[in-house]
Amino acid sequence: MKNAHLSRTVPILLFLLPASGSFAQGKPDAGWPNYGNDRGGTRYSPAAQIDRSNVGQLKVAWTFRTGALPHDEELDKKAAFEATAILVDSKLFLSTPYDHVIALNAETGAKLWEFDPKLELPYGASEVTSRGVSAWRDSHAKAGAPCALRVFIGTLDARLIALDGATGKPCRDFGSDGEIDLTTGVRLRDPGDYQVTSAPAIFKDLIITGSSLGDNRAVTVERGIVRAFDVRTGNLRWTWDPIAPWAYQTSPRTGAGNAWSTISVDAEHDLVFIPTGSASPDYFGGFRKGDNKWANSVVALRASTGEFVWGFQVVHHDLWDYDVACQPTLFTWKGGTLAVAITTKMGRVFVLNRLTGAPFLPIQERPVPKSDIPGEEAWPTQPASTISLVPEKLSPEDAWGKDAEEKQWCTEKIRAARTGELARHAGLPE
Repeated sequence: MKNAHLSRTVPILLFLLPASGSFAQGKPDAGWPNYGNDRGGTRYSPAAQIDRSNVGQLKVAWTFRTGALPHDEELDKKAAFEATAILVDSKLFLSTPYDHVIALNAETGAKLWEFDPKLELPYGASEVTSRGVSAWRDSHAKAGAPCALRVFIGTLDARLIALDGATGKPCRDFGSDGEIDLTTGVRLRDPGDYQVTSAPAIFKDLIITGSSLGDNRAVTVERGIVRAFDVRTGNLRWTWDPIAPWAYQTSPRTGAGNAWSTISVDAEHDLVFIPTGSASPDYFGGFRKGDNKWANSVVALRASTGEFVWGFQVVHHDLWDYDVACQPTLFTWKGGTLAVAITTKMGRVFVLNRLTGAPFLPIQERPVPKSDIPGEEAWPTQPASTISLVPEKLSPEDAWGKDAEEKQWCTEKIRAARTGELARHAGLPE
């Protein structure tokens, strides 16, 4: 049984080039200080030692097993390792599916410390995963002072925890003994269904977090508010509700619209970019008339205050659970103009001016048919971008199978589906 358990632990592998020839000396460590390396989520690194000419020579330098599984027989069925480790001061900081935070020596893989949040999860937990942690350095702290480097994690039982990057011990001056209860003020319905699964964003002395919640389990679920806290004290600095004020006025039972994915930051221009999900319930909108702004959107907020700057909705009145799942990517457009790219579940890419939200590429509002479901009022148009990463239409001729029998089965399934109408519902050509 012990070997079976080991096979289910989560391994972390580091690959290195052999220390010979031109590979023995590389450029100084470029680090990877955020989930997407930079706070705009580009995942670009200036490190140049590994490239296409030598990547095939990589060898395993070390392996570290997190020991995350087994944990609980029922919850383990949902558990998934989705974390991106961050690299700060030659240390790797990562999280496990059960929100253990681990610090490793990046060169040797030796464990420096591990923090156990002692989660309290019911069997009905929506997800069992963590996509990572965030780090913040206190420029006012003396070298070697406790919590001069803080590591933050949002947990599956809705806490925001601050840890000392040197020791893994809680920073007791943050919130209550190092943590904040995020269930306050969200209209909590079911413990275990209001969680944090993505690394929080950091802007100056603020830590900003959204939430993950089960938006298809009921009409009335938690509010998908985004909050900013003082990075030292944990005091609440601002709150933004993506579906206010319309939800309070016309659909008081509706919730969600939450930002469960990763938030991007443009510190120079005092902006954060919030990717939001569906309003509840996600597959039926009869209880939430209208376009449901700002669910299914990317919204730019003033980072210091939470003030709304601009928003772009990728799906109006969502009926398909088309959350914005990707971190908004901040980059420089042609001519040096600041841009943000929004990648959708439909495989579309919208490219907008980062400061104003104006599109750099044409966006069409395409007419779509009415819904035939009683009580449903589908929005009459849906936005379509110029760039698509996937084919926008599926026909029986596109069926594939490992043999003729399987291909025929797939062909009949596609033929029986309402592919043309569903494509039009999503704003796609028939």
